[in-house]
Amino acid sequence: MSDERGVAGIVLAAGSSTRMGRNKLLLDVDGETLVRRAVRLAGEAGLDPVILVTGRFREAVEREVEDLGCKPTFNPDHETGIQTSVARGVAAVPADCGAAVVMLPDMPFMTGRMVRTLMERHAETGAPLVVSRYGEVNAPPILYGRGLFAEISRMRAGCGREVVRRHHERAVHVEWPADRLRDVDRPDEYEAVRRELAAVGPRSGDPA
Repeated sequence: MSDERGVAGIVLAAGSSTRMGRNKLLLDVDGETLVRRAVRLAGEAGLDPVILVTGRFREAVEREVEDLGCKPTFNPDHETGIQTSVARGVAAVPADCGAAVVMLPDMPFMTGRMVRTLMERHAETGAPLVVSRYGEVNAPPILYGRGLFAEISRMRAGCGREVVRRHHERAVHVEWPADRLRDVDRPDEYEAVRRELAAVGPRSGDPA
């Protein structure tokens, strides 16, 4: 069983959006910006605190979510890779939290239910890792127990994937449909996602 301490959220929002050609975190999808949606879902799922790791677009991103009660932290090394943002987020997790869920805001088909399921599996099993799996691919959101924080801080590449590989035998995997893995990196991907979600109604991707 888990140690019943709280679970923090880490929303990685420090990227430079080079493939999009503009700040993708402020793109509107399904009635709200990508970064606002991710922070909102994290809070509604029960993650506390929600730590927002910012980088190149720090000021604009922080303004976008300033009313949501998240905890911004700036990563001055954001250009060197996503692993530095994960480490920065982990370092900001309060001592009274026993785990943290790492989330990416450019995954518009991620839902609050997915995040809550990771938290529930952690509470039920006490597993140090609860990993989302989309077909054959492991990807965020991923829950890391506090016992892995130091290792996460030392990783050299990736969004915690090294840690997942090392500890796969101790991990609990939660299966999701492969199409939930879709992200928004390029203009054509954004337009496709925007049209798809607009066709089925506001916040269709946020089932209870």
